[in-house]
Amino acid sequence: MSLVTDNTATLRSTLPRSTKSGGWLSSLLMRFEALRGYLLLSPTLLIMIIGICVPLFILVGMSLWTQHGFEFDKSLTLANYFNVAEQPIYKALLARSILISGGCALATVILSYPMAYFVAFHVHRHKMVWIILMTLPFWTSYLLRVFSWKIILGYNGVINSGLIGMGLIDQPLEFLLYSPLAVVITLTHAWSAFAILPIYVSLEKIDRSLLEAATDLGDGPVRRFFRITFPMSLPGVIAAALIIFIPTVGDYITPTLLGGPDGIMLANLISAQFGKVNDWPMGAALAIALMVTVALFSVVFVIISRKVTERIT
Repeated sequence: MSLVTDNTATLRSTLPRSTKSGGWLSSLLMRFEALRGYLLLSPTLLIMIIGICVPLFILVGMSLWTQHGFEFDKSLTLANYFNVAEQPIYKALLARSILISGGCALATVILSYPMAYFVAFHVHRHKMVWIILMTLPFWTSYLLRVFSWKIILGYNGVINSGLIGMGLIDQPLEFLLYSPLAVVITLTHAWSAFAILPIYVSLEKIDRSLLEAATDLGDGPVRRFFRITFPMSLPGVIAAALIIFIPTVGDYITPTLLGGPDGIMLANLISAQFGKVNDWPMGAALAIALMVTVALFSVVFVIISRKVTERIT
């Protein structure tokens, strides 16, 4: 009996200490909801810092160096950035990259919207099956999809052979392959699922009672679409456009295989700077210039889109 009493007394003496020592942390977590969120995100944030922020700082630092042969001159200078601003080839490739990526984003959104609209409003059963089918392009390798389009758009490819067989043309269409058009077509197909899904989510969230009210007030399908459906789906459209534009502007595999001389983008030059040219500081400066340009275009696009959305709604 005395042993049980002693153990109980020992537990009572130790319990307040443990509770008191951990109480301030639990009370702090209960008081600040944002702190709980950051604590849950801490593993992901740590990986992002190590995998993204640290290489980015290294890239920025390297862009301020110069390279002579195989040796780095680590004295800080902005010579590489002045070279980027002065050389016409860099500005031309940057403008081409923006135009190709912008065209790819526009084409992807236009082609993806009807598919997302159909699944959101006209598919009532097995929607998950349709969503899985929309991701079919990602079931195969990216390089395999690129080479497939090379066969389709080739000089003796599927399109040219079919048109010649039907008697519509006498000579193969040379502009289909090794051109900016080939790059836009291939990137549009490769990134279509990234545009369909956010647009579908925006369309799925639209309150159907609003559409019924518009119908009761006399709006037809076209007027109802432009007054309610399209304005309320603009957040998904904007997200889809940015999701397509940002990564495709840095693509270099597709322009290398399908672009030809007229379809080369700035990312191909950056790859060459880190490879054959062996000028890493210049490649880093080009990469930073491309990132800043894409960020500025994205911010301007978001601001304009918000103003247009506010006026429409």
